[in-house]
Amino acid sequence: MQNTPLELKIAHLYPDLLNIYGDFGNILALEKRAKWRDIRVEVVHVKSGTQINADDYDLFFAGGGQDAQQILAANEFLKNANELSRAAYALKPMLAICGSYQLFGKYYTTGDGQKIRGISLLDVSTSAGKKRFIGNVTAICDFLPVRTIVGFENHSGVTYLGEKAKPLFKIKVGNGNNGVDRTEGARYKNVFGTYLHGPILPKNPHFCDYLLELALNTKYKCKIPLLPLEDSLEYYAHESRICAKY
Repeated sequence: MQNTPLELKIAHLYPDLLNIYGDFGNILALEKRAKWRDIRVEVVHVKSGTQINADDYDLFFAGGGQDAQQILAANEFLKNANELSRAAYALKPMLAICGSYQLFGKYYTTGDGQKIRGISLLDVSTSAGKKRFIGNVTAICDFLPVRTIVGFENHSGVTYLGEKAKPLFKIKVGNGNNGVDRTEGARYKNVFGTYLHGPILPKNPHFCDYLLELALNTKYKCKIPLLPLEDSLEYYAHESRICAKY
């Protein structure tokens, strides 16, 4: 294994529909932080209309979108629900942001009562709220070596977790899933959903590396620790976004 170059193939799901708030920066962070460690990376931009094969990819990412695009994306997710479920069952890491986070859940109910069916990779349900949650977020994570998480939320969806989902983070400053229970995002096995833009991974390199490690460990069926990087600039940026109220 030591003499074999490590490789990862990343699926960027529906960038033609889910591409707002700079979420493409998450793909750049994954790609760069892998390549800086001499890990070969191929990013495939899976556009709408594409049939997905779960075996082709090691890590999956989907960003946020406007309401009209989100409805179109919901249909695309449903067409590939079986393969995405198979990838989740195989413990391949998945990160879904905002609109795609909602679609990874059971359903999203719009303001006019339309119920948009999700693919149920996460036990969460969402409905349109009357208040828009906008602003910088500081949260706490209990599974990463650096416990703080920073990001930016901009959503009116109100999300509640079911019994099979764990909160991804705990809110210190901001609103998170619903502005009430202080949870942010959701996790089930290696499927992660969050409302945090920013984009989240460049602002939180420890979370980015965690996803890369999960992808490598799952692909190669053994624990592969990542080589350390000189991260002073990245963590300066991270710490500069920790909200003063925290």
